Amino acid sequence: MSPEQHHKDLEALKARIDTLSPVAARFVARLIGSLASPPEATVNPQATWITESSDWVEYFSLALSVHHGTTTEPLGLTGFEIVFCNACEAVEWQNEKPASATHRFVDLVVRRDEEPERKLSLKSTAAQRLSQTTVHISKLTEAAWIQDMRTSRERRRRTVELFHDYMEAVDAILMLRAFRKANEVPDRYQLVEIPTSIFRSIEDAPLSAFAADGPTVDCSYGGLTIAARVSLDRSDAKVTIKQISLEACTVHAEWDLAK
Repeated sequence: MSPEQHHKDLEALKARIDTLSPVAARFVARLIGSLASPPEATVNPQATWITESSDWVEYFSLALSVHHGTTTEPLGLTGFEIVFCNACEAVEWQNEKPASATHRFVDLVVRRDEEPERKLSLKSTAAQRLSQTTVHISKLTEAAWIQDMRTSRERRRRTVELFHDYMEAVDAILMLRAFRKANEVPDRYQLVEIPTSIFRSIEDAPLSAFAADGPTVDCSYGGLTIAARVSLDRSDAKVTIKQISLEACTVHAEWDLAK
């Protein structure tokens, strides 16, 4: 849609406000005001498979506008999944949510034009004091077996098996990060893609790295000695990924709500 047509449509909506009740008119006016000033998007200077489509970025910007036109809460995981799928549909990319029983770890499969499909895991965070240089995934996946492993050999075998299966199933992790102060409205969103190949070096980790009951294993990738740290959380029976270097990731775009 051209900027001129977009402006005309907004003006037409404004004209209809007079036919609404005062409460409805205020609600619609607030949404229109949000849509008229979507957050400024800064895309990766090297075009990515997402940002090559300016329409996808625009749709996501408008969705953030609508969301924060009605709430101060960050866009959470469920909302992120819905907006991501809707943005893909808006630019006519095929997407589907596979059945979890047959596609473990995968949240969404996207096929852009004639390209091979991308199997994605979607994550989001609005934690306080997000790092500017690293990404944290509090729960990559559940792993009940962590609490039952008693030897480093058992832990290593099960961890290598888990990440082999994970890398076979998932091409990349897409995380939406909402930066905010205290409990305020987010002032910035960041869409980050983490390649699952970042975990490949765990297959070469020595047995000694699994000596602790809840070990943390360093992963090297792309010339980085520590590109990510895999932590087996024994208390909650889950796998946490710490200190994922942004240098090993792709930042597709950022949306500045402060402006």
